[in-house]
Amino acid sequence: MNSTIERTFSSRREAELAVERLVQEHGFERTDVFISSAGNENSAGNTPSGGDTATHLEPQRTDAPLSDPISVSVDVNDDSRVAIVNRVFDEIAAG
Repeated sequence: MNSTIERTFSSRREAELAVERLVQEHGFERTDVFISSAGNENSAGNTPSGGDTATHLEPQRTDAPLSDPISVSVDVNDDSRVAIVNRVFDEIAAG
């Protein structure tokens, strides 16, 4: 069965972590995994992460386009792989 599984994440970092785990740990083809803004505008998520967050050396950046969540979708053609995608998405979202 062919299906597409999609989940939104609040930061670009979470979305990239989900993709990395699916590709590197579970053998999904990178060409079957897609990242995009969940809205109509370019977005790095709706919460700061990574280089956008404040540290003891630098204040939080204000130039990142924080407007909409990040959508990750995966094309799956094997029912047994659907559970893997959902588990990875759940773990990243909970973390």
